[in-house]
Amino acid sequence: MAQFDVYKNSSKQTQQTYPYILDIQHSLIEDLATRIVVPLGDAKKFKNVELKGLTPRVEFEGKNLLILMPQITSMSTRSLKDPVGTLSHLRDEIISSLDLAITGI
Repeated sequence: MAQFDVYKNSSKQTQQTYPYILDIQHSLIEDLATRIVVPLGDAKKFKNVELKGLTPRVEFEGKNLLILMPQITSMSTRSLKDPVGTLSHLRDEIISSLDLAITGI
C-alpha cells in the first residue's frame, strides 16, 4: 500500500456516490491494521460544488470527482485491495486540503 493510491469502493450501498477511496496515510506507519482514507465523490452527486482548497476536483478514469477531505476516516487494510491508480501527482493539493481541514490555513 502506498500513500495516494486509489481503490475502487467495494460497498454496493455507497459506490455510486463515492466510486473510489484515496489512501492518504504515509507508508512510514504501515504496520497498523488500518489506513487513513478519504472518499472520492462523484462531483455530479455534490452538484459540482467544489469547496475551494478543501475538496479539490480531480479527473480519474474519465470521472469528474471531488477529494472529500471533510469525510476523512480510516478503513481496515483488508478492505483495500488492488489499487487502480494513484493521485501522487496531486500530493501538494491533497496535503494542502488536509492542512486546511485541520489548521484552517
